[in-house]
Amino acid sequence: MVQAIPLEHLLWLSGVLLVAGLATGILAGLFGIGGGAIVVPVLYEVFGAVGVDDSERMHLSVGTALAIIVPTALRSYFAHRRRTKIDNSIMRQWAVPLVAGVVAGTLLAAVSPDVVLKIAFVLFAALMSSKLLFGRDHWVLADTLPGRLPMALYGFGIGASAPLIGISGGGIATVVLTLYRVPIHTAIATSAGLGALIAVPGTIGYIISGIPHLDDLPPFSLGYVSLPGLVLVGGIATLAAPLGARLAHGFTRRQLEVGFGLYLLIVGLRFVVALIVE
Repeated sequence: MVQAIPLEHLLWLSGVLLVAGLATGILAGLFGIGGGAIVVPVLYEVFGAVGVDDSERMHLSVGTALAIIVPTALRSYFAHRRRTKIDNSIMRQWAVPLVAGVVAGTLLAAVSPDVVLKIAFVLFAALMSSKLLFGRDHWVLADTLPGRLPMALYGFGIGASAPLIGISGGGIATVVLTLYRVPIHTAIATSAGLGALIAVPGTIGYIISGIPHLDDLPPFSLGYVSLPGLVLVGGIATLAAPLGARLAHGFTRRQLEVGFGLYLLIVGLRFVVALIVE
């Protein structure tokens, strides 16, 4: 059961969530992501501090992160669209397979133990950070995007992984697009538009799957979505996303890649430690 906590501790945790929201919004706009890779580790620590059982903590973190991604990703997308050309053809090709992948990934997450979600996050962080930190210009698959079937498979894979990790899929989509020489700023802007498309069905799935576990979750939880976390982090993140989008155009491609790669490496190591301790 969730434990009662002193008022001063509650205020401190609220402050942490607000700072996380600010960082989430800025980095979401900066890297064209929904912010799940930022907010999942923060929520995981906060929910642990308020006494959420370890068997439910990762699911609650991921579900809340997906709910936060909806407004944050939309805000980031519109901010990028004013400054960068969006490749709408990619969004059209990926729309249906993305949603199908999200449904499959949400069903898998609902029946998976907490450790599976942690392992998925670590694998995601390792692969992404390796590509971003050590990748070179010649690390490409082709000079142009592939045909419909490979693109559909990419879309399904991105959609399926998002509910397991608690991300919008924008980071993975950005890496995929750059492997086909799509310019980094165009890839980030286009990937930002995928966030809400992935997060909406993912959030609904986590709400439904969390309803039987409400007795083990904090007050004001809607299934596996914490409403206080959604309001505090999501509200600030949505306001801060346009600032991150403006900052993105002040950095070079390599600076963006290294910055995002270092962040993913750090949070990935955090979950490795959690897995070892368990």
